[in-house]
Amino acid sequence: MTTYRISQLAERSGTPATTLRFYEDAGLLPADRTPSGYRVYGEDAVERLAFISSAKTLGLALEEIRELLDVREEGVCASVRARMLPLVADRIAETDGRIAELRAFSAHLAGVHAELSGPAPAGACGPDCGCSPAGAPAPGPVPVTLSPTGRTSGSDTEAWRDVPVACTLGGVELGERTEQWRTLVAKAERREEIGDGVRLSFPVGAELAGEVAALASAEQGCCAFFDFTLHLTPTGLQLDVRAPESAAGVPADLFGATA
Repeated sequence: MTTYRISQLAERSGTPATTLRFYEDAGLLPADRTPSGYRVYGEDAVERLAFISSAKTLGLALEEIRELLDVREEGVCASVRARMLPLVADRIAETDGRIAELRAFSAHLAGVHAELSGPAPAGACGPDCGCSPAGAPAPGPVPVTLSPTGRTSGSDTEAWRDVPVACTLGGVELGERTEQWRTLVAKAERREEIGDGVRLSFPVGAELAGEVAALASAEQGCCAFFDFTLHLTPTGLQLDVRAPESAAGVPADLFGATA
């Protein structure tokens, strides 16, 4: 029977040792202990990690993945598929909801852009000048929240505060993701500290909103301890990034210096 020490499993699977410990604590990856207290993983650990990684790319929550692993242990593929189907259907519905929200915002922006492209009236702004377009969203931001237990628009949960700090990306992927954030952060007009994290303010633009939302969703998928809230307003975009106290300083390091 093949067994792996944590360093061996990390090298074999490409999964950081910190993530392996996190998966064990979350009940996703069982480990035995040697008399000396070292972790020892069974021969099915590599395949189990591949399943976890695949499930995470679908946007499934850790609790859902743990349940799927329990079903998978029964050795009946049909049972796993039967459980996955409604979960994937839920992710589709959530994703479609986010897309619809961004499309509606894009349509609103297009209308404002068309109005502002016309000739400006003489003198000061007035009710019909287009600077305060009719039908604009109600005052205040419309949030789209990406969090460990609720990826639906308008939701805000504190579950991220209890998520262990761990990242599932390897060295190369981590470097690529960091570069993606640096490129995006460079487009921000302002960076500032907020409670538990950082706020990035971007110029208004539906295309940029989609880019920010896509990258935030990808990041939350590999680093579940982050909580992202994207605020869409008629005048701009705001991305709030928060992290638990145990990860204090991480948002500022990854998402740029504060201003």
